[in-house]
Amino acid sequence: MRQIPVDVSTATVMAAKAPQPKVKDRRTGEIATDAEGVTLMTVEVMFSSNDEVEILKVTVPQPGLSGEMTMGTPVALTGLVAAPWENEFNGQKRHGIAFRAVAVTSLAESASAAKSKAA
Repeated sequence: MRQIPVDVSTATVMAAKAPQPKVKDRRTGEIATDAEGVTLMTVEVMFSSNDEVEILKVTVPQPGLSGEMTMGTPVALTGLVAAPWENEFNGQKRHGIAFRAVAVTSLAESASAAKSKAA
């Protein structure tokens, strides 16, 4: 599957929801893991760029999450890529774009630390 790098340098990104484990199978509740067995997480973010705002679901390995992330927390996305997908389920074709990042980092802590050092 082709992965397309996403430029986040001019975007404003905030957490829309706290990170949740990515569910592989809704029927069994099985949690998704990557090829190395690392738990995958889903982070919903508000992505604002060029006067457009979208909510993106970004998959990230659990070790790639850092800092407290609640609704409205500014975050940085490292290594964000988009990958188009398509499948057929019960005779219906579906398609979309999957987003994956190497890391999602809360910027709230770094802003608090900078204020503490300045004081």
